[in-house]
Amino acid sequence: MKRAVPDISVVIPCHNDEQHVLAVAEAVIDQMESLGASFDLIFIDNRSTDRTAALIRALCAAEPRIRLIAITRNFGRIRSPAHAVLAAAGRAVIVMGADFQDPPDLLPHFVRRWQAGADIVLGVCEKKEGGRLRGVVGAIFHGLAAGPDVFPAIPKAPRFGLYSRRAVEAIMALNDPEPFCRGLLVETGFALETVNYRGWAGRAKDHLFALPDWAVAGWTGSSKRLLRFSLYLGLAGALVALFMMLGGLGAFATGRPVAGWLIGAALQMQFALIFGFLGLMGDHVRLISERTRRMPLVIESERVNFPGAC
Repeated sequence: MKRAVPDISVVIPCHNDEQHVLAVAEAVIDQMESLGASFDLIFIDNRSTDRTAALIRALCAAEPRIRLIAITRNFGRIRSPAHAVLAAAGRAVIVMGADFQDPPDLLPHFVRRWQAGADIVLGVCEKKEGGRLRGVVGAIFHGLAAGPDVFPAIPKAPRFGLYSRRAVEAIMALNDPEPFCRGLLVETGFALETVNYRGWAGRAKDHLFALPDWAVAGWTGSSKRLLRFSLYLGLAGALVALFMMLGGLGAFATGRPVAGWLIGAALQMQFALIFGFLGLMGDHVRLISERTRRMPLVIESERVNFPGAC
């Protein structure tokens, strides 16, 4: 028997979220049922080492609208969600986190905006609870993710949002080995609206060192540590040059010689630029190679509650 296509597919990437998956599934179902629209809920598990996958399987056994994609390893915060979006069958797809950083009570607002004609509705986080350092660093790298006029990405809107079927199909047609959906979906030019919200008190699990990968993905489309090593050296060199400039300002303020500080900062910045451009060139070359090889976004180990799945 052929299953009906749901109006909305809600995609939730997760990794070691055993403390959240039951509550977030219940919250999403409550919000979607209040709309009266048909829906399914797709979890994609990035090879969790806790009970996340087992809990989701239990949810699938009790609720056929809940589905699971388990993959062979953690393919990261870009590829895994993109794969689940492309696997979703809904007339519109919502992407949100499993850790309550994205409030489920916004889902009806997204759906109503879509029903009114918007192809893309993005949640824009005005403020999240967390360390001040993380907030500053996150703002810098999420800003850099927009790239130099490459993707008109919306600031403070990394992932949480709704995307119409034709917007998703436009991304599928690109056959990108690591689609930076935050930018590409906006790049489609379809009607876009935003919904502002205040971040919940849940603690984000992504560490600060994941932010440079997120930022550079907006420039080149993907991430590989080896080819990005020179880029990271460039970023480190730029920080050293900044500290040397601050040292020069301090020397000027105290009446000490500043020439050595400024010359050192200028030389350091030259090395930073060289390594930075080498890193970007290397990433572009790698991206060309992966497009030629047609590598899959992820490798699945299991599907539960999908049509035709065992």
